[in-house]
Amino acid sequence: MAFPSVCVYCGSSSNVAQAFKDSAQAIGSEIARRGGRVVYGGGHVGLMGIVADAALKLGGVVIGIIPEHIRAQEVQHMGLTKLHVVPDMHTRKRMMVEHADAFVILPGGFGTLDEVFEILTWKKLKLHNKPVLIFNQNGYWDTMLALIDKTIAEGFSQPGDRALFKVVDTVEALFTALDEEPIAQQGVLSGRM
Repeated sequence: MAFPSVCVYCGSSSNVAQAFKDSAQAIGSEIARRGGRVVYGGGHVGLMGIVADAALKLGGVVIGIIPEHIRAQEVQHMGLTKLHVVPDMHTRKRMMVEHADAFVILPGGFGTLDEVFEILTWKKLKLHNKPVLIFNQNGYWDTMLALIDKTIAEGFSQPGDRALFKVVDTVEALFTALDEEPIAQQGVLSGRM
């Protein structure tokens, strides 16, 4: 199978450390260099815009999916291979899953946290069986990972839930993990949604 279509969840803020921006650029570039597609939220700001621009600069395919209310605020990226404008956040998130073979979570804020826990919940419920990779650069996600461990320790989650995702902390480790992950053959969610 060709290199997968990778859904990248990440922050839309530009007021972040340069190291996070550099990694976003490296990841977008490497997805394009390997012939993969970037699937993301369709914005031109923050790490989102950096990932998209880096992939586009190398001739990569970048699919953006943006809700109308966000597009109306003029944060959409105007140079994408394809931009889907959808009516709401629920449609956006579902389409992102349908267009992706794997998920990579970069640093981000509330929106990224929402996407992380939704994609893990959907995997736990067997609505998809696609790789989920958490990019824990500089320990950014340590507190979230500790919270997940706490839910397991307290009996709210199962010990096996830690196998729903992999954690990597370098760009090199991220792509090694993507190369090693079996990519699910189904392209869409189960009809049980």
